[in-house]
Amino acid sequence: MQHNHPLILLNTFKINVNCQQYVALSHVEELPTITQHIANAPHHLVLGGGSNILFTQDYAGLVIKNNLQGIQLISQDAEQVYVRAMAGESWHEFVQYCVSNNYGGVENLALIPGTVGAAPIQNIGAYGVEAKNTIDSVEFYHIANQKMHTYTNAQCEFGYRESVFKHTLKNQVIITAVTFKLSVTPVFNTSYGAINTQLQTMHITQPTVQDISNAVVAIRQSKLPNPAITGNAGSFFKNPIVTQAFFNTLIIAHPTIAHYADAKGIKLAAGWLIEQCGLKGYVHKGAAVHNQQALVLINYNNATGTDVLELAQHIQHTVHNAFGVVLEMEVNIL
Repeated sequence: MQHNHPLILLNTFKINVNCQQYVALSHVEELPTITQHIANAPHHLVLGGGSNILFTQDYAGLVIKNNLQGIQLISQDAEQVYVRAMAGESWHEFVQYCVSNNYGGVENLALIPGTVGAAPIQNIGAYGVEAKNTIDSVEFYHIANQKMHTYTNAQCEFGYRESVFKHTLKNQVIITAVTFKLSVTPVFNTSYGAINTQLQTMHITQPTVQDISNAVVAIRQSKLPNPAITGNAGSFFKNPIVTQAFFNTLIIAHPTIAHYADAKGIKLAAGWLIEQCGLKGYVHKGAAVHNQQALVLINYNNATGTDVLELAQHIQHTVHNAFGVVLEMEVNIL
């Protein structure tokens, strides 16, 4: 147990805050001891890669850094392969493990920052693919009953950037491992975004899992800031989903509005809405809207968490005034 521990290197926004108490989880056997620490703390936070969080102040509680490591091949047949990854594994490194073994399903999710354990919580997604498409089950430790549990994909109640771990089980569990169901003979999803264009640029007509991953990495590197260099948390807002009726009025006023069909209505591109408001590159104190991708907010110049939050709120207000659309923050605010 450490006290007054700095968190600047444990959050990708690089916000300079401390936590009251800190402990690292490296082995599942340590969970009962950590449960005792949680019982004696006013609050607790399980931290993975710190890539989906914004600290606006020092954390007055216990931070548990999930460092559980290991990737294991569970089973394989002619069509499917099951791989179990511990929650503290780097998400991108896990994707590269799958790609190097020609396991299909997560290649579109390459270069997303964070850890394996965070993937089911947020149901991370990119380029037409979501984590829920490949997650078979999630293992977690329930803090109150001090027992291990395993939830099936259905029990996780996945939605768009949603899961049971963000609602019913929020702050009640510590995810320890995730088992993925992947394909031996992959079916590629290349229609979303610029993947096909990037493959053409790479002169690839019959892509492999590795090719898709390389294309996604190239696209992300070309337009998204590297959190190791520029503090950010990736997409700051969710893409809003509106009703067909509301969209019909929007498209009359804005014929070029970027949109996608969705089971719940029409999904709008939040980055497009922000850009149309003239906010790409906009600077507020130490925070800014990224000048290549308006959906990304960055730590421009030693920003505080409050700087970033004020910028986000300004964006929400401006977009709502212009389009009547409410942007919901994807990043967790503390």
